[in-house]
Amino acid sequence: MPRKGQLLKTRKRAAVKPAGPPHNQIDPLAGKLLVRYMEEHFEWMTVTGYSLDTVRARRQHIRKFITWIDERGIDSPTQIIRPMVERYQRHLFYYRKTDGQPLSIGMQAQYLASIKLWFKWLTRQHHILANPAADLDLPRQPKRLPGRILSAAEVEAVLREADPSTAQGLRDRTLLELLYATGIRRSEVASLDLYAPQLLRGVLWVRHGKGGHQRVVPLGTRAMAWLEKYLTQARPELLAADTQALFVSDYGLPMRADQIADKVRRYMDFAGIHKGGATHLLRHACATHMLEGGADIRFIQAMLGHSSLETTEIYTHVSIEKLIEVHRATHPSRLERVKPQGEGNPQTLSDDVATALLDALADEDDEEA
Repeated sequence: MPRKGQLLKTRKRAAVKPAGPPHNQIDPLAGKLLVRYMEEHFEWMTVTGYSLDTVRARRQHIRKFITWIDERGIDSPTQIIRPMVERYQRHLFYYRKTDGQPLSIGMQAQYLASIKLWFKWLTRQHHILANPAADLDLPRQPKRLPGRILSAAEVEAVLREADPSTAQGLRDRTLLELLYATGIRRSEVASLDLYAPQLLRGVLWVRHGKGGHQRVVPLGTRAMAWLEKYLTQARPELLAADTQALFVSDYGLPMRADQIADKVRRYMDFAGIHKGGATHLLRHACATHMLEGGADIRFIQAMLGHSSLETTEIYTHVSIEKLIEVHRATHPSRLERVKPQGEGNPQTLSDDVATALLDALADEDDEEA
């Protein structure tokens, strides 16, 4: 029997264990000179401190360019001139994906930024005499608000879709609560281990944040309660292998970022919310609802892991104790209302400041695609 107010729906059948790794396919770019330079460039990026996720994304970007340039019979960086790079920029603008949609402005800028860094490295290493992408103008990204911001009631409806009476449902409810309470990225959730949540302090240690940065964020009392229940009841039942991952799949293996996104998208669909970027919707909701609750922009900036915002000054450190206090006072998932000490009535943020924060979140949507 469905719970009161719950929509009837068809649950997916139990997942089938995935098959083994696919057979090795022949790389059409194998042996190309440009690919060798690309690999040397990635080795330099790794040595100089770029994260593996960044290198992985840049590989996709530069391989796309090499494929395009190889189709025109070019296999040496010395043959590439500025008009070719400009023509490739126009190619990205008119390119259409399999669904007929164009590349977003943000994605075009990311592809071109990867190429600009690559050519800059080629020039510094004296593989080419002049940088053909040195003066390339990246497309200007329009400032916009997220197309869909979930209300607190909608988020609660999504959270209720996970049935905590089973080990899988309890894990999913905990996952949803954690995403909403902390606003962390799906890739950051996938990298969490058993030592990331510190329940005595009420914080979550994100050791593998974007760009390799670490940060500590408040958990919130409700997320802490679900985490404690998951760790003692559900995770031991699901665990099938020796792993330190915080969230494990139905087969007891560490959950990947794409699996986390699929889980959240499934519960969004059950709640009648059909929009892409499911995990990012909860990140948007966390920031927006805390803004509406009167949280200071600096504290939200620290929670989300943003290094800077256009309308705020770059800061160095924010006390985690103060951050916990603000989180308890402004996040809708609190169990009881707590007013920050020494704070009066929350001040309404200016439209420019609030818009800047939401713009920064919206810019991440392209990276999550």
